[in-house]
Amino acid sequence: MIRKLKSGEYRLYSKKKDRKTGKRRNLGTFKTLAAAKKHEKAVQFFKHG
Repeated sequence: MIRKLKSGEYRLYSKKKDRKTGKRRNLGTFKTLAAAKKHEKAVQFFKHG
């Protein structure tokens, strides 16, 4: 899940919420949406590889 921050950057969050904190895990902050999408693809590949 990618969200745009007030600073104009994009942050990648995990799809599931952490049971302990109730929040989504931060998987990285990127300057462009394309970079965030590229990293999200890499994360999905790694998780299912």
